[in-house]
Amino acid sequence: MVPQKKNTKINDEGDASSIVILDFETSGLSPNMGDRAIEIGAVRMVDGEVTESFQKLMNPGFRISAFIEDYTGISHQMLQKADSCEEVMFQFAKFIGDSHLVAHNASFDKRFLDSELRNIAMKYAGKFACSMLLARRLFQRAPNHQLGSLIRYKKIPSKGEFHRALYDSQMTAKLWLVMLDEIKKKSGLSYVPFTLVQKLAKMPKKQVKDYLKTCASLY
Repeated sequence: MVPQKKNTKINDEGDASSIVILDFETSGLSPNMGDRAIEIGAVRMVDGEVTESFQKLMNPGFRISAFIEDYTGISHQMLQKADSCEEVMFQFAKFIGDSHLVAHNASFDKRFLDSELRNIAMKYAGKFACSMLLARRLFQRAPNHQLGSLIRYKKIPSKGEFHRALYDSQMTAKLWLVMLDEIKKKSGLSYVPFTLVQKLAKMPKKQVKDYLKTCASLY
């Protein structure tokens, strides 16, 4: 039997099931205010299967607040022993490669990724999508769209602690697969192109249902 090939257009645009999902823990809300990343966690997904993971604490070069210590469980002492942000980001840039990227509340993580890579004069080639914005379109009846709430809403098994970077990226990966299945079910598509999830994430909620019915002819 000849293996079935993916749609050429989807290959050109990137398959939404072959991505890097990432999450940062940080010293605060904005790199523009001097905040730095203190932990990066990520998983690589290929054809819907997690094949690699990346997790590193990052020493920002200053003491983090007691609030951040309590919120993340990451102590100042733990960070003192960690590699610098610059060293870790060199490693993480290699891990990303040219993959498309996903994060929950991606505008936050993208700001820190852009800032930390700018500090080492590096960039990434892939595009970004936000799992939170996509969830707002697909799961409009969810009580809210925080990661933990969505995991409970979709009854996705979870045994770890949120607000640590690797665990959050792992849970986002599970949620992402549930959302891709939802798109396939409502659109009739066999594969979901990355550009489609980007488009859905920005679409007015009232248009999503009808748009998904047209996707089989568009893709």
